Amino acid sequence: MVEADNVSMKYNRCKQYALEDVSFSISRGEFVFIVGSSGAGKSTLLKLIIREIKPTAGLMKVFGKDISRLPRRRLPSLRRSIGMVFQDFRLIDDRTVSENVAFALMVTGASRRDIRKKVPHVLGLVGLQEKAKERVCDLSGGEQQRVGLARALVNRPSIIMADEPTGNLDPGTALDIMNLLRSINLSGTTVLVATHNREIVDRFKKRVIYLDQGKLIGDEQKGIYTHVR
Repeated sequence: MVEADNVSMKYNRCKQYALEDVSFSISRGEFVFIVGSSGAGKSTLLKLIIREIKPTAGLMKVFGKDISRLPRRRLPSLRRSIGMVFQDFRLIDDRTVSENVAFALMVTGASRRDIRKKVPHVLGLVGLQEKAKERVCDLSGGEQQRVGLARALVNRPSIIMADEPTGNLDPGTALDIMNLLRSINLSGTTVLVATHNREIVDRFKKRVIYLDQGKLIGDEQKGIYTHVR
């Protein structure tokens, strides 16, 4: 699903690499934590996967294709296959829950019939069917994150990527969100979660890719730890 081959990323005028010589592969159906402190390169890695930016060096493949060579006209198709969940939610505050989720379908050209069918279904998956007509600004932080998750799911992506999805939530709500992501993974969707929350990582016992100052320093899978540096 995702393959990085000696990928480096250096932003303009910056002396230090955001990512340097990073290599790994993620298979279909995996659940992977990407762990590191602030500035380790987690968000940069996610931006590379959705082709928001291109690597300075190396090869980044998604669904088996070198996405650096992907024509601009094909980017919307790539991004529909990858659902994004953000720490700051990125919702339209004065719109309802249903309207926020429907917007993700509207930008893909979905018909009104599809929207009427898919939005209630995905809200049911995240437990928000009774909140459909409420404005998101009236919801709790955990409920807003569920809206973000529903929006990421509604186009039935092959990959869900979450960037610090529990960072603004209390521990109980954070656990609820992570359990939802685990359920989504069990249905066959590949899940990548960037986080610095070690308690969450330790609790869920999934594969962990460790980044430190832009370098991949470890890859832990099923109790086996590979030191990379």
